[in-house]
Amino acid sequence: MKKYNVAIVGIRGVVGYVMYQILKQRNFPVNELRLVSSNPEECPAYEFDGRSIKVTELTHDCFKGINIALFSPGADVSKEYAPSAAEAGAIVIDNTSAFRMDPDIPLVVPEVNPHDIWKHKGIIANPNCSTIQMVVALKPLHDYAKIKRVVVSTYQSVSGAGRQALDEFEHQLGGDMKVEALAYQIAQNLIPQIDVATENLYTKEEMKMVNETKKIMGDDSIKVTATCVRVPVMWAHSESVNIETEKKISREKAIELLKNAPGVTVLDDLPAKQYPMPLFVAGKDDTFVGRIREDETIDKGLNMWIVADNVRKGAALNAIQIAEEIIKKDHQ
Repeated sequence: MKKYNVAIVGIRGVVGYVMYQILKQRNFPVNELRLVSSNPEECPAYEFDGRSIKVTELTHDCFKGINIALFSPGADVSKEYAPSAAEAGAIVIDNTSAFRMDPDIPLVVPEVNPHDIWKHKGIIANPNCSTIQMVVALKPLHDYAKIKRVVVSTYQSVSGAGRQALDEFEHQLGGDMKVEALAYQIAQNLIPQIDVATENLYTKEEMKMVNETKKIMGDDSIKVTATCVRVPVMWAHSESVNIETEKKISREKAIELLKNAPGVTVLDDLPAKQYPMPLFVAGKDDTFVGRIREDETIDKGLNMWIVADNVRKGAALNAIQIAEEIIKKDHQ
């Protein structure tokens, strides 16, 4: 089997480290693994395939010989260095917001629009975590009945705000209520703002869900409105999603479609108290869907509860699944 030289940019971050773990877990065909950071002196050595790997300093010249570059260092860093990696011959899969809405750069969820991968000119964008899990569940329903409108409220875990926020949350659970990483104390609290406010008084996170959903689904006619909330949970985002479709979908048909969809696990038995929860979804690869029921206020409406590990499926795994689609072509 052909092997690939892979770089991870942002190894010190939550997502970068999970990318490193998933490459090992999924036996990705790695020849050389190059771990990259802007502060390599602060990084330990990492083990991969029985070898000790020292972290490489991030420079414009550090991508020579790399085939696939997995980026998760922050949008400004990606904007500066991802083009250099692409110019060096790597296919860049970028997890930041830097390139997502660039019309010349594909925005990909492999279960939804894998065909868009091949439109790339060296860079492929990984969508926002909350968008990824939603469109994985929406795709089979849209293909069957065409979704007209989506109303989504998110319950987003602290890990989505990064390592400092996670550490701060842990300290607050232990009684240290110092607030630095987030705008407010998150322990015993909900914060109904993720990212900055935009002119329309939605947040940037909410508008990501609106715009990215349309791009990934390839349908600008889908109307999306979102409210994004940070909740005191370590791992895994949850979403309450209401959809209106052109063609009616019964609960039974929705379950059938979702059970047959790639990357989806249906967990739906309300009388038996069976439904997705962050506690049990954290660390899993799939997007979990439950509480599926028809909206009794409209003729063609459906409610769902969607939960996925935001760092895993919502970031690191999605990027590596894109890479796996790329290398499939070499092995056909």
